[in-house]
Amino acid sequence: MGHNTEQTWREYVSVELAVLEPILARRGIALDDNQPHISGERFLMRNITTTSGTKLILIGTTHTGTPVVIKATRDYAGKAELQHERKCRELLHKINFAYETFSSPEELALFTEHNFLISIQRFIEQSSSFTERSLPEQFSYALTGLKNQESVHATTRNHYQQITRIFGVRTSQSYQDLFDGFSKFLEHNCSSKEVRTVVARARTHFCNNLIRVQQYCGFLTHTDFVPHNFRIADDKLYLLDFSSLTFGNKHEGWARFLNFMTLYNPELEALLIRYVEDNRAPEERESLQLLRIYRLAEIITYYVRTLGSSTGSLHNLNTARIHFWRDVLEAELENTRVDHTIVAAYKKLRDTLRSDEEKMRQKNLH
Repeated sequence: MGHNTEQTWREYVSVELAVLEPILARRGIALDDNQPHISGERFLMRNITTTSGTKLILIGTTHTGTPVVIKATRDYAGKAELQHERKCRELLHKINFAYETFSSPEELALFTEHNFLISIQRFIEQSSSFTERSLPEQFSYALTGLKNQESVHATTRNHYQQITRIFGVRTSQSYQDLFDGFSKFLEHNCSSKEVRTVVARARTHFCNNLIRVQQYCGFLTHTDFVPHNFRIADDKLYLLDFSSLTFGNKHEGWARFLNFMTLYNPELEALLIRYVEDNRAPEERESLQLLRIYRLAEIITYYVRTLGSSTGSLHNLNTARIHFWRDVLEAELENTRVDHTIVAAYKKLRDTLRSDEEKMRQKNLH
């Protein structure tokens, strides 16, 4: 697709839809007017610790009235990602040491046409978004999802033979290498000495505790376990993104979820931390803190990467995001939560700087 800029993204979407819409129409699928996964800040989104390609994620309806999700790509890496996600989904339901598994949306079709690889899945309708549910409901569903990941633990050579090629495996050395990559990137690309200093402290603390990180490796973990990647229907949790599953530290999915809830529901963040402190070994709490530190360094790196692809208000917003997550990381290094006044001030600024299109995209997303 070329450089990851808003204009390039919009041109890409326009060109792809011109070919894709007639293909879908011939199969009786009409696209919805509102397409949250191609609008707003979507053009910036790139995973920096896993391989991902360029693709469109669209919402549509079949001629029989069935709501569907369409994932489509002509990009080589995008096709590899879709095929990888499918293999992950299939293998997770087959491996003989998975005691609990996620439900997955029904795949209605997978086909190629005009160099597109197109996956069509049934859209999972839910009565309310995750963040609109009561705190007890959120806690229960989140804990279920996190425990489901932990229940899949590779402990034998046979287990690793089943999973390595498809899911991949992260060890403490893998995490250290990724953290080193964040630090090196920031040293050369981040103008804020404060940010670089805090991340350097975090890296030192993380690398000094690799034994604890390795102690809890070998578990299934979803590296992007946040509400927009799952939906809840009929009291079941449906995972929407299987491509972000890997075998690594059991607390990586926890860390991603808790960092997300720092912004969206600090009460839930606190409840889940208390659950670990009250019900797990102290070593697990240490591991969780280490993985939160790692993931916070990652999100800071992510937003520094976006600065070259953003201008105006969005550039200012991403700069504010870098400093906000630095504050969160600084608090986490002291095993405390960032002050609520810092969160409130950031959210107020964020809502001022967000585009109207992005505000619309965010509605009911989580």
